[in-house]
Amino acid sequence: MSAPQILVSEVGPRDGLQSIKTVMPTDAKLRWISALAAAGLREIEVGSFVPARLLPQMADIREVVAHALAIPGLHVAVLAPNLRGSQSAFEAGVHKVTLPVSVTNEHSMANIRKTTEQMIDEVREIVALRNARFPYVQIEAGVSVAFGCTIAGAVSGDQTLRMCTAMAECGVDEVGLSDTSGYADPAQVRTLFRRLRAELGDKAGGAHFHNTRGQGLANVVAALDAGVTTIDASQAGLGGCPYAPGATGNIVTEDLTFVLESMGYDTGIDIDALVAARAILAEALPGEALYGHVQDAGLPKGFRYADGRAPSAPQPEGCLLGVAQ
Repeated sequence: MSAPQILVSEVGPRDGLQSIKTVMPTDAKLRWISALAAAGLREIEVGSFVPARLLPQMADIREVVAHALAIPGLHVAVLAPNLRGSQSAFEAGVHKVTLPVSVTNEHSMANIRKTTEQMIDEVREIVALRNARFPYVQIEAGVSVAFGCTIAGAVSGDQTLRMCTAMAECGVDEVGLSDTSGYADPAQVRTLFRRLRAELGDKAGGAHFHNTRGQGLANVVAALDAGVTTIDASQAGLGGCPYAPGATGNIVTEDLTFVLESMGYDTGIDIDALVAARAILAEALPGEALYGHVQDAGLPKGFRYADGRAPSAPQPEGCLLGVAQ
């Protein structure tokens, strides 16, 4: 019996880079995306279609998309906050567009300067444009602050599901839940994703967790329990919503992949090759904090991937100091 497959969607080139002040040189960005794809990542959110004056980190988005589209087998995703950005993304030939839709008005106004009702209307227009001219492009509604909002406070499951249902009625292909502010706990995650699947069926999408309070991987396990098969992550934990105070750090792609493979889920990713790609970040983003544990500890002795593969790099021989507890 084959191992169940999980899609790890890499969001570092978008969510990671938009949250830091340093602008990553385009050449380095292209090398990074190529290295991520070579490590086995099948979907990469390569950037966002927003005005360069607002996010100079994304000024090279068209060049980045063109490069990514030339990589065989890579599913190229982007974020677009409005109709204009979505049209540009469609015309660039991307495979998937994620629309950020907030549960709370407070976050929606801070993030995209529209109320939640205005954004529902915008999504309806975006889907109509896609249906008329770009039917091959997948549209995901990424429901932000789904578990709680740093600006507005607590968010109920009913509030979140109302927005999710509205998105499904607009005609998006899938609806994912984002813990933008780092509020979620595993019990909440398990319950809400089960409700999402019961309400939306095959339109229920993936999970996007931040590790703001160290709960990211625990929430991943809860999402898996609820049947989620797509998990977003960012290499080295880069990222965090700039409009959600205190929401720092996505879950680390390297650590997530290790956890999934250890649990018997097939990601198709080579962890050693993934860790090697961090060198591009260290070179291109000097002084930027890079997070994670697998790159320091290495893979444990005897580790095997879910599909039976052995690691590509030598494994440690054991405790070197002789004082293990």
